Amino acid sequence: MGGFAGSHHSAVLRLEERGLAKLVCTCDPRHEAFAAEQQNWKFAARGVQVHSDYRELLAACHHGLDLFVVPTPIPLHAEMHAAATTFGLPVYVEKPPTLDYLELEKMIAADTRARKASVVGFNFIIEKARLSLKQRLLSGEFGAVRGATLSALWPRPASYFTRNEWAGRLIIGGRAVLDSCFGNAMAHFVHNLLFWMGGPELFSWAQIAAVRAELYRAHAIEGADTFFVETDTITGVTLRFAVSHACAGQSTQCEMVLCDKAVLRYSVGRHIEIRWSDGREEKTLLDPFDPLMENHLDYFRYLRGESPRPATTLSDSRPFVALNDLAHVSSGRISPIPAAQVTTIREEKEQKEYLNVNGMVAAQENFLTLGVWPGATGWERDPPDVVTPADLPRFHDVVRAMAKK
Repeated sequence: MGGFAGSHHSAVLRLEERGLAKLVCTCDPRHEAFAAEQQNWKFAARGVQVHSDYRELLAACHHGLDLFVVPTPIPLHAEMHAAATTFGLPVYVEKPPTLDYLELEKMIAADTRARKASVVGFNFIIEKARLSLKQRLLSGEFGAVRGATLSALWPRPASYFTRNEWAGRLIIGGRAVLDSCFGNAMAHFVHNLLFWMGGPELFSWAQIAAVRAELYRAHAIEGADTFFVETDTITGVTLRFAVSHACAGQSTQCEMVLCDKAVLRYSVGRHIEIRWSDGREEKTLLDPFDPLMENHLDYFRYLRGESPRPATTLSDSRPFVALNDLAHVSSGRISPIPAAQVTTIREEKEQKEYLNVNGMVAAQENFLTLGVWPGATGWERDPPDVVTPADLPRFHDVVRAMAKK
């Protein structure tokens, strides 16, 4: 009931108030700790059954369910999806479905037991403006696509990495977790960039040919808080990603698509800018978008047979999961950002401390525009290895080795 699950509860309550959904049951191993939330969500008045274990919930309630929602910690996604599909239930599973490519294949196989395909909650894929712009890309209006970049800075205080047992971790109990800005918090935007590069169908994602990556940390965590990743697609287009939690101030993100005739800039929740090579400019403010409500409604339409497919299936998630895994294989290790470049900034209003890397914005800009790696300009590490999907079998060994350092 806590964390992002609480956001799902609020969204479903709003849908129920409009007569568009009905919450039958829910579970939390510590549901008694959320008494105030249950009162706010009007569980008693709505007749919501509350269980302490999802297996108990499924055994008691599966006959009355049309779908099962899994907005839980990433390490629980696969087992909860498997349990629900055993009863034939389609699943709305939060992003990412998993960060282990082998576990994803097991989830894809398990999904064949469900009455309908599961959906993965990469929230921004169904934005109308995004779909319209991709149609324009596919039509050739902007000329050939030459590349794409993602820059994103989302500040996280030190307390963010102590909020639960899996935050910032690589492995728990022998299982790959890989919680990070790239694989979790900003996974939406990584997935978005792969979506821009997919074709020829609208709902398609770029297929990975080769990956190079440098992974860093400023925080005292097991995993990485800063990613610089470059990937080539099978169509010969290069994508670059520069994302970090080691920063302070406002969160920013920008998806950019570079074409022969124009440069497209998409900023979620804000605007779209199109700058044509002939000097013309288009700027479109994005309409308000409630990601959880809209994604639930979109999935309902699919389940009722009103649309042909979910926005993102488990199979559609293969490029994202492979890219995340291969980034770890390519980097080989998580390098500390030089201490001289890291300062602590205290936000008095929040009473929280943030680690801020001096020169982060410049490092991102050099990488995204010029392909210059931070390791070559003072961040003290060797160049990354070039890896391909054929290197995925090395993934688990590499991550175990990373976790020991």
